[in-house]
Amino acid sequence: MMETLLKLSPAQSLLLRTAARRPDGRVIPPDTLRGGARVKVLTSLLQREWIEPADDGHVMTDAGYAAIGRQRPVPPDDVQPVDTTDDLQLLEGIPIRPGTKLAALVMALRRPQGATSLQLMLATGWQPHTVRGAISGMLRKKLGLHVVLAHNDSGERVYRVV
Repeated sequence: MMETLLKLSPAQSLLLRTAARRPDGRVIPPDTLRGGARVKVLTSLLQREWIEPADDGHVMTDAGYAAIGRQRPVPPDDVQPVDTTDDLQLLEGIPIRPGTKLAALVMALRRPQGATSLQLMLATGWQPHTVRGAISGMLRKKLGLHVVLAHNDSGERVYRVV
């Protein structure tokens, strides 16, 4: 017997499916969804308890994942998010404004152990392709940093600035 998914509008489906692909489950409405339509979609998702208010927006609930036939991803036990407190010495000599996502990226990469893709995603809130693009474009090409890629014992990518 096939499990029937709940009736979702195209906008609700889009918001939930894109949020489910983010590591933190954040709901970020597209710029094309404006005004009353945006309010109506977010209100309906809140009323059904598929999303809940978070710091600067909304995040998916377990019921939201279930509504699209998914489960909330469980972060691996051995992953510690990158600590971004008072590491300004890691930014010395690099023209980046402290407190930005790019600064968090550089601080993580300048640690002796480097950082995995997942740690960089958690530190910045970016998707994997955005992290890789920032490393390639901004750090390597524009700032001239020498970023090396290695693989750890479990096969994850580990980036470091040398």
